[in-house]
Amino acid sequence: MKRSSMFWTAACAATLACGDALAAQAAADAWPSRPIRVVVPSAPGGGTDIVARLIAQALQERWGQTLVVDNRGGAGGLPAVSMVAKNSAPDGYTMCVGSNGHLSFAPAIHRHLAFDPQKDLTPVSLAANQPFVVAAGAGVPAASMQELISLAKAKPGSLRYGSGGTGTSSHLGTELLQLRSGMSLLHVPYKGTGPGMTALLGGEIQVLLVGLATVLPYVRSKSDKVKVFAVTGSQRSAVAPEIPTVAESGVPGFSFDVWYGVVFPGGTPRAIVQKTNAELRNVLAAPSLKERYAAGGLEPVYTTPEAFRELIDKEVPRWKEVARQAKIQVD
Repeated sequence: MKRSSMFWTAACAATLACGDALAAQAAADAWPSRPIRVVVPSAPGGGTDIVARLIAQALQERWGQTLVVDNRGGAGGLPAVSMVAKNSAPDGYTMCVGSNGHLSFAPAIHRHLAFDPQKDLTPVSLAANQPFVVAAGAGVPAASMQELISLAKAKPGSLRYGSGGTGTSSHLGTELLQLRSGMSLLHVPYKGTGPGMTALLGGEIQVLLVGLATVLPYVRSKSDKVKVFAVTGSQRSAVAPEIPTVAESGVPGFSFDVWYGVVFPGGTPRAIVQKTNAELRNVLAAPSLKERYAAGGLEPVYTTPEAFRELIDKEVPRWKEVARQAKIQVD
């Protein structure tokens, strides 16, 4: 090919690429021009729902477009996430607020998952973090995390721990805690952490990993009905800084939180993703949202799309290893 022909070919390619970029930017500038559906893979009232509704309200005010919250619970919310990943147009008019239960636990424990969160979804940003705590019943003869660990090691299997069901945050979080601390507890699954909390108060179980918001009233009132030994995150919670971390309490390096994030279907234009990310950065920094988050035991978290993707990529193999060691598998 002659040099002049090569030049014109390259010039035409560059012009087309520039034209495509301008068209994509124009589409993003015009977006959103109609209502957006916000899929929530849980029933109303839970942490995912709270985060989704607060964010939807804030974005609706900023964009001047209706954001319709669509709660789709059942089967751990996985059919809802699959619908977004596999059956929704990547045009920015369907978004999903999911948790690490949907995006990093699910591929670790479900052998035949209908979607791949690393390939079929486009991360936008983390949105919230919910610290979990290690809670114990009033009758447990321990006054600290260290004493609970010693008790469980001395009498393997004598203490029962509850969870919101197989493969849930409270289940996998407790299994991780056992692996890191050397404790041996007996698993009793319930249909949600609400029934699990009732079981803890009633003495049916002795230990429960549960969201800080659930036990905060007991902490604030200094109730003797529940013992709260530690928060599971890498840092103390700003909501209850008096509670030490598990890592401070004899399990160095331990960290476990439930996080929530915003995703689009895979293939959503980058310009729309970046526009949404920029808006979320402003929304999550607003004092009014921080106050409403704190009331629910939540902490705002913002990330770039790239950092969110890196988190998912890092967590999936981590939880696969936890599931393997704990022998957790859901067909």
